[in-house]
Amino acid sequence: MSLINSSVKPFKATAFHNGKFIDVSDASFKGKWSVVMFYPADFTFVCPTELEDLADNYAEFQKMGVEVYGVSTDSHFAHKAWHDTSEAIKKVNYPLIGDPTGTLTRNFDVMIEEDGMALRGTFVINPEGQIKLCEIHDNGIGRDASELMRKVKAAQYVASHPGEVCPAKWTEGASTLTPSLDLVGKI
Repeated sequence: MSLINSSVKPFKATAFHNGKFIDVSDASFKGKWSVVMFYPADFTFVCPTELEDLADNYAEFQKMGVEVYGVSTDSHFAHKAWHDTSEAIKKVNYPLIGDPTGTLTRNFDVMIEEDGMALRGTFVINPEGQIKLCEIHDNGIGRDASELMRKVKAAQYVASHPGEVCPAKWTEGASTLTPSLDLVGKI
């Protein structure tokens, strides 16, 4: 069963955010757009490049009304230690959620059970707490924050313009489509 349009399952966790430990739950994803980005583990190789890329684009996500969350099965203590030792992770100003029990990772169907780590899963959640985008990569394939931003803008556009859809490579300000009988076979 697809996670698209499903509601985020209940969870409670602790995150490292701006030098503090904070509580995060499914309620944290309501009332605003959220990006939840799962990654395999702290102190690894591709992960810091992705988290740094998101950090470099975080201000733009914030302007769009989007909160970003990084999640791994490491503890919030490990997130703090990584933040204190990695130049790339020192840039991260969004919450890094610790999921040592794997509850959140399993809720989003990205747990690699035999490794106790997550796949590279990216989820966009609307203000009602429903998953609108789900993208899961093999752990050897890094993600691009600018492409994610484009997809979030498309999700926000579709949500605020019922009856319209965004075609391939759509960018903000570009033409959209209005599905109708008259459009069938014309594209």
